[in-house]
Amino acid sequence: MPGPLGKKTIAAGLCALLAGTAAVEPARAQQPLAEQGRYLAAAGDCISCHTRPGGEPFAGGRPLHTPFGVIYSANITPDPKTGIGAWTERQFERALREGIAADGTHLYPALPYTEYTRVTDQDVHAIYSYIRTVKSVSYVPPKNKMPFPFSVRALLAGWNMMFLDEGRFAPDASHSAEWNRGAYLTQGLGHCGACHSPRNFLGAYAQGGALTGGDYLDEINDEVVDNSVTPLDESIVRTWSAPNLTQAPGGLGAWPLEAIATYLKTGHSARAGAFGPMSEVIGNSTSHLTDPDIHAIAVYLKSLAPAMRSVPPTPAAAALKAGEIVYTTRCADCHLPSGLGMPRAPNAEASKTAPPLAGSAALQAPNPATLINVILYGAHEAALTDGSWPKMSGFELSVGLDDEQIAALCTYVRSSWGNHAEAVDAAAVARQH
Repeated sequence: MPGPLGKKTIAAGLCALLAGTAAVEPARAQQPLAEQGRYLAAAGDCISCHTRPGGEPFAGGRPLHTPFGVIYSANITPDPKTGIGAWTERQFERALREGIAADGTHLYPALPYTEYTRVTDQDVHAIYSYIRTVKSVSYVPPKNKMPFPFSVRALLAGWNMMFLDEGRFAPDASHSAEWNRGAYLTQGLGHCGACHSPRNFLGAYAQGGALTGGDYLDEINDEVVDNSVTPLDESIVRTWSAPNLTQAPGGLGAWPLEAIATYLKTGHSARAGAFGPMSEVIGNSTSHLTDPDIHAIAVYLKSLAPAMRSVPPTPAAAALKAGEIVYTTRCADCHLPSGLGMPRAPNAEASKTAPPLAGSAALQAPNPATLINVILYGAHEAALTDGSWPKMSGFELSVGLDDEQIAALCTYVRSSWGNHAEAVDAAAVARQH
């Protein structure tokens, strides 16, 4: 990450931007600032939400599926009519931190301003400077599909009064500079809690559940059949679950610090491979961070006290036995009867290598949705590189298990080898078809 800029450079850039005359700022000052902003925008994963499939970067139009309706992301390119090219830096900062657009309307918290409020003044300035340099695109996203009363944006004023904890990140003097950097990225730009924390019926964070796992809606676009990735005829929107990121046994307790860092940087480690929506987060965001920043995030996550939303009951013996039969016949060849998986090695057959299931955070997420999605549709990393785990074919077409058998399998792997998570029923599987 570029080093801090001098006070004179920052002051000159700020004055120029507020006056709408950034073009006259010397190139030697503007370019490093914009490059810093590019890095910070990657940390915030701005491009993932603000780029529709097949569209221009940052031009918006991507559908963001929520329990309250569909929100289409805004065009944030410098186009003065359809983008934010006419916005001042103060207007940009207010949208980012308070969820209020240049015209005074309230933005939906699908824009994670509840986390971006922690971003420092200097970083907001850099991001604004970068956004002014991206390609200007004239494009108007579709209208949101939000039924009444969620279509009434004025109601968000009350939502913000109840749930927006506005304020910048405050370093904790009792921790190291590295820990504080990791906390800043995780809590602010990285907005990890947006997916990895439970929410209440109003879509705000549930009390006491920070980073203990959450669920969200996203598209399933393909499936793995006979070791080939096959696009679905029509994308479907289903629930996905994000695992517990604390040091709970069902979270990252079994993950060494370096395994977390490697996973965030490459999309795979000895513990797991990234698939589904997390692949996009790594591809567009964390893989572009510097090694020190990745390490700082891992340091912060390893410091989180173990926390769970609830203590799951032990599943019925009959369900575990039924699941063990399915696992033994369909899964044990690769993941082994011990659940320890088959590590990748130079002489190992790729089709017989698999990540461990014992201690898996994804398997033990409070909501089993992601596990069910993987079993039904398969799993593959976004880009196969050295160290990637092989593709896993989905069971929906290639194996022919019914919902009861898949539910039993899920229950078994979530409750074996030291794993401890709630049982899964056939209705939960049916919802993911």
